[in-house]
Amino acid sequence: MTMIDMRDSRAFARQASRPQAKAAPAEFATRAEAVAEIAARHADEVDALSRFPAEAIDAARDHRLLGMMVPVALGGEGASLGQVMDVCYRLGRACASAGMIFAMHQTKVACVVRHGSGSAWHEAMLRRLAAEQLLLASSTTEGQNGGNVRSSSAAVEDVGEAITLDRAATVISYGAQADGIVTTARRAADAASSDQVLLVLLKRDYTLERTGGWDTLGMRGTCSAGFALKATCAAEQVLPVGYDKIHAQTMTPVAHLVWSSVWSGIAAAAVDRAQRFTRKAARGAGGQMPPGAAHYTRAVSSLRMLRSLVAGELRRYDVAREDERLLASFDVQTALTLLKVDASDLAVATVMSALRACGLSGYRNDGEASIGRHLRDVLSSPLMINNDRILSSLATTALMSAVPASILD
Repeated sequence: MTMIDMRDSRAFARQASRPQAKAAPAEFATRAEAVAEIAARHADEVDALSRFPAEAIDAARDHRLLGMMVPVALGGEGASLGQVMDVCYRLGRACASAGMIFAMHQTKVACVVRHGSGSAWHEAMLRRLAAEQLLLASSTTEGQNGGNVRSSSAAVEDVGEAITLDRAATVISYGAQADGIVTTARRAADAASSDQVLLVLLKRDYTLERTGGWDTLGMRGTCSAGFALKATCAAEQVLPVGYDKIHAQTMTPVAHLVWSSVWSGIAAAAVDRAQRFTRKAARGAGGQMPPGAAHYTRAVSSLRMLRSLVAGELRRYDVAREDERLLASFDVQTALTLLKVDASDLAVATVMSALRACGLSGYRNDGEASIGRHLRDVLSSPLMINNDRILSSLATTALMSAVPASILD
């Protein structure tokens, strides 16, 4: 492994494509639907074999969606977070694993775009990402920390002209298939576990030794195995902003918004199957609603609430994102953090209602009304960064806030 020197940075810059014009939302939607069609075609096999959804990710590359959030000035298309969320929703309807991989990648891109601004190395990397449609993985889960992403054991070590990192990553989703990894680490060997940095590693900067498998109930295609990550890179690959700020301003809100969009897509796919089943059953019964019709109504209602919740939190974030004081406020941070809890619970409830609407036909794995894969995939949502951990961590702070005295407050 060799570190990236200034000649490499200049080479990155030369690889940039011409600046792209911003695409219209309809254009992104058309490209996303083309990718979703391919993802849906392979979704059952991805799930059955627990394999990476290569066809869907290759299609996303072909349609230049991996770099859609990179600013136009850096060769990307400057897509808004809302446009990225819509792609996540469409992919989530087709293949949950493909949607979640896309969502995790875009979360890392958002962090580098916002917090790497002004850094020559990170801007050059974004140019390369847009030109080559690189796929970034995330490494924030480590050792015995579980889902506590605000604590790191491994530290960045200064070894002269380079830095090194030796990390026991219990999970790196699609780590073996990614072109780079964005990882947290302690700032230095003598730093506190919460004094973290975020650094960007490209393929040649690290080695991965697999330490764990990925045989799960759902989200099987994310290939979230464990790895021993060993890296040597240039110090400039560390983002110039502390991770505490990145976590609050970008990592958590963007992750929760794009994850929730994927879960909403899974729920919508289940409701779509329940709708087709209910319509067919009603036609076969001369217009009489089948026994599960009430559950279909519940599924439609909870999907509507889920979509409204996600859209509302996107509006909240759009208002607050450029106002650091507002973004750091208790109300905004709590709402964006709890979005993950509320959206995951609603998504599970929606899919369960859709399953009950279809009855045994939904329970079977061999019919057009089957909702088994959707249920298994969506059950990951309250467990991936455990909801109980989030609620417990917010409890102390919440005790210090007043209960609203008015419905209009």
